[in-house]
Amino acid sequence: MTEEQISQFLAKYPWYEVARVAASGGAVRREVDAEKIAEESEGEIINRFLRKNDYRIVAEEGDVEVDVRTEAEIDDEDDLVSEELAEIYLAQGLKCEAVEIYRKLSLLNSEKSAYFAEKIESIEKNN
Repeated sequence: MTEEQISQFLAKYPWYEVARVAASGGAVRREVDAEKIAEESEGEIINRFLRKNDYRIVAEEGDVEVDVRTEAEIDDEDDLVSEELAEIYLAQGLKCEAVEIYRKLSLLNSEKSAYFAEKIESIEKNN
């Protein structure tokens, strides 16, 4: 952009910081070494950033508020978990039991978790 274009742009958008820096002559264009960037791993880039200003990644103190479950908790009594069982519970009017089965199925079959979530939502709406 020419200086005149930058001035016109600033007249129209005075809040635009990049244009103000460019107008003041503070914008410096540096060449980027793409090969050097491609050689660095994500971890190296993050570590360099953290070291630059002495940043630290620190875990919050105190107890963990929510445990994240990545696997279904199924004990010996729950060996039989299937969509058919959930449908039987629904037919018998045992909605809480059906929802529990769908939750366990969702944890066991992550690829169908959205499907099971819709089933649970449908049951809870009709409750």
